[in-house]
Amino acid sequence: QVQLVESGGGLVQAGDSLRVSCAASGRTASTYAMGWFRQAPGKEREFVAAISKSGSTTTYADSVLGRFTISRDNAKNTLYLQMNSLESEDTAVYYCATGRDTFRLRSGVGDYWGQGTQVTVSS
Repeated sequence: QVQLVESGGGLVQAGDSLRVSCAASGRTASTYAMGWFRQAPGKEREFVAAISKSGSTTTYADSVLGRFTISRDNAKNTLYLQMNSLESEDTAVYYCATGRDTFRLRSGVGDYWGQGTQVTVSS
């Protein structure tokens, strides 16, 4: 079992930066690949980014490539998502998840999920 708790969301203006975090407890997070997803009002949940167990491999959705950076600190059992040049279209609830590998996470297959943190970008 892994418990995931997201934090760091908030209200920002377009063009601003924000970093959200995901603290993992229970089984050691380094056992899993991890990823970020988001769900905007009225839309389906979508993949944002994923990172391998060691942190050596990352993958991003085209919509955030070059603006968002996923990272992890296995010593702290924490996952991060640095979001730069935020746009109103980035407004969503952001969820972290664990997965078997980045390929499965990119396909939307996660094992454990957090409750989410709201990110609102005003234009």
